[in-house]
Amino acid sequence: MKEKMSHDINRKSSLEFRFDADEDVVTCIIGSLHMCIQRIFTIISLFSKLQGFFGLSGAILIQIYYTLFDNKPTTYLLMLAVFPTLVSLAFMSLVHINPSNTSNDKLHLNRFSLIALVIATYLMIVLIFQNIFTLPSWAHIPTTTILLIMALSPLQVALTAQRSEQRPPSTVMAPLITTLKDQNEFEMNLLQAMSTNNYWLLFLAMVCTSGSALATINNITQIGESLDYSTLEINTIVSLWSIWNFLGRFVGGFVSDLFIHRYGLGRPLFFSLTQLIMVVGYLIIALRGNLYIGSVIVGVCFGSQWSLMPTITLEIFGVKHMGTIFNSIGAANPIGSYIFSVQVIGKIYDKEAQATRGLCHGLHCFMLSYFIFAGVSVFGVLSSFVLFLRTRGVYASILQKQLK
Repeated sequence: MKEKMSHDINRKSSLEFRFDADEDVVTCIIGSLHMCIQRIFTIISLFSKLQGFFGLSGAILIQIYYTLFDNKPTTYLLMLAVFPTLVSLAFMSLVHINPSNTSNDKLHLNRFSLIALVIATYLMIVLIFQNIFTLPSWAHIPTTTILLIMALSPLQVALTAQRSEQRPPSTVMAPLITTLKDQNEFEMNLLQAMSTNNYWLLFLAMVCTSGSALATINNITQIGESLDYSTLEINTIVSLWSIWNFLGRFVGGFVSDLFIHRYGLGRPLFFSLTQLIMVVGYLIIALRGNLYIGSVIVGVCFGSQWSLMPTITLEIFGVKHMGTIFNSIGAANPIGSYIFSVQVIGKIYDKEAQATRGLCHGLHCFMLSYFIFAGVSVFGVLSSFVLFLRTRGVYASILQKQLK
């Protein structure tokens, strides 16, 4: 039983490991944002950086498993359950307001971006080598050590930024949330947000695309086997998913900023475009059975949507109750995953496999499921586009404030 469990963990995608600690990561991100809540435009850039590192976390956890917990799946799962809580307890005393000069924020944030890109490149090289060559167990030690040093390097950027500030810390404790006039003309709590059409348009768009993307990665091994992909090819695809996810999360915020600042277009339009591109990815899987190209498109778009959704939430509903509203919309994740993984892809596969004693091989096994995914994603495109039309005034106001 233990050997089977270890084998299953080796074949699980790194994305699935990351979701085991999803709530802890979301809590940390929201806490970090509230520390800079008085700098509304810094939040947007910071969030894309945090989401980018979040996207990389799955691939990093896989490397830690191979190095420290290989063939010890129960110990590894215990670490996943305990370690995030210990990290939060260890660093909670360091969370405080740090009055500073914001003129150098862009420089420091760009350094975070560079570190994230370097880590992503290094991980991609390591993953490709691990899936092409059979590396001895000792080889994981230096590669993971280098990876952990890279992962800790943002601390040096933060310390350097703090030392470079000339402004002395204030003895007066400032509130985390400033007055509404200083930040937004409107602030909504959860009940107020849920009473608006904008909330449900965003929630529906997330169910349509997030659920179908999760159904893809949750069933990627079975899909690959039905399409006669080798174990090596499947492992390569699932290992690189975190890299595509990172690129989507990292680039999503940057490109959407260009949409706003250069063309005056709201983020929901870019959200709609990522959903439309995701439709292409689903059709490639359905018609061609190409998991390499399909997983890249779906992974990047999925990451972009999870970078954009929290920022859209902040901009439409305000910052004061952002954490609550963001997590409530995040419920689209498990809801969509259940609908598309169990009720769509699972039942259709079982029906196709009845004629072959529980196993199905060929393009037809998942073709109908991905046609449904594509159709549902089109519905999500329409939902987010309607949200874009309804919030043009909000983004025009945001742009005017930033130009002042």
